Amino acid sequence: MTTSQEELLPGTRRALLHRIAVAQSEGRAPSLVAAVVRDGRAVWHGSRTSVDGHGPDENVQYRIGSITKTFTAVLVLRLRDEGLLDLGDALEKHLPGTGAGEATIAELLAHTAGLAAESPGPWWERSPGSLRPELTDVLGQQPFLHPIGRRFHYSNPGYTLLGALVEKLRGAPWEDVLRREVLEPLGLDRTSTQPRAPHAGGWAVHPWADVMLPEPTEDLGRMAPAGQLWSTTDDLANFAAFLARGDDRVLRPETVREMRTPAAPAEAADVLDGTAYGLGMQVQSRDGRLLVGHSGSLPGFLANLTISVADDVAAVVLANCTSGPLLGSVGADLVRIVAEAEPRMPEPWRPLPEVDSAVLELAGQWYWGTHAFALRLTTEGGVSLAPLSGAGRGSRFRANGDGTWTGLEGYFAGEPLRAVRRPDGSVSHLDLGSFVFTRQPYDEGAPVPGGVDPEGWRGMG
Repeated sequence: MTTSQEELLPGTRRALLHRIAVAQSEGRAPSLVAAVVRDGRAVWHGSRTSVDGHGPDENVQYRIGSITKTFTAVLVLRLRDEGLLDLGDALEKHLPGTGAGEATIAELLAHTAGLAAESPGPWWERSPGSLRPELTDVLGQQPFLHPIGRRFHYSNPGYTLLGALVEKLRGAPWEDVLRREVLEPLGLDRTSTQPRAPHAGGWAVHPWADVMLPEPTEDLGRMAPAGQLWSTTDDLANFAAFLARGDDRVLRPETVREMRTPAAPAEAADVLDGTAYGLGMQVQSRDGRLLVGHSGSLPGFLANLTISVADDVAAVVLANCTSGPLLGSVGADLVRIVAEAEPRMPEPWRPLPEVDSAVLELAGQWYWGTHAFALRLTTEGGVSLAPLSGAGRGSRFRANGDGTWTGLEGYFAGEPLRAVRRPDGSVSHLDLGSFVFTRQPYDEGAPVPGGVDPEGWRGMG
């Protein structure tokens, strides 16, 4: 169901339409269609087309290229969550004989396996998949170009291997597993491996003249898990909501959060650009906003899915041209327009339903040496510890149920936090991964490593 566009203000809707109109005109796209998601559902659809009359709507299929990789990654993470594999497993353990089995499943997901970017032979996106019937045809004689795990190098053959892994462990074709485990539970009934009417045709637009050439539509065969899918803005809007929030029928919120977390080493250029890659998802910093999602392209088509989890806004943009509009920029702009014009309403403040007095006792100011920190209580018995200055190491901590906590992010991710008490039950200090936090700077009554000078604090007189 398409939600009412009245949920966005008229000025916001016009700004969104203007942005895609500029993109279609300046990018010279035969057609361009877009959607915006807020609060987990589509709240705006728009399109522009060079054809007079009825333009494409949210139910018209376009080819989405490498956004397919995110769907494949979801299938692999489902296998992990079910205990059928570990992300640290070498591929050879589950899919022997590929010639690329040294790489781990996590490295394949994050494009750090060192594999080539493309398949050898004719341009695979513009030639029949029947030319590459076996994995050896996809990988070629020298599948590795880089040391395994050392650098990010985008690899389409890597996702072909992941699709084959899914088939091996499920005992069914990738397409069937995808439909049964992801498309049907999420209601994505207009997403398919083959085009279903109504669908757009793919075009190449001449770079120096306003004329077009139809692009061939090839079945990618073995390469399908890397880029085969067709979809609509309405289906991808629902998929974006899933990637932001999770759905226990497919993947838990913790697992989709893991997918959105950078997992590949960044090169210098990536650091400057603010780009990274997670487990089947692209990550970027743009205009001070953290965006996740994926882009896609195949001859005749461009696609982009962009999500700002913090703003609870996502955008989908599809076009039927080989090159032209920069859909990543368009998607980011659509998110920004909504997030700035109609910022997310914060949840109402509510007091904690209950509090442990032993934990409440720890709230307040602490010092690591001379660095001032504040400890605050969070939900479900957790705490946060952050510098009072706002800069430096901080983290939220998950309660372990035994009076200790485990760090969730940053420098302290995975590190243990506990309150150390004196024989009389009073709190002596906090121990965080061997760091001693005291109520006063270098508290002489606490076991500060190296001790505290007995003469205490002094001036220069």
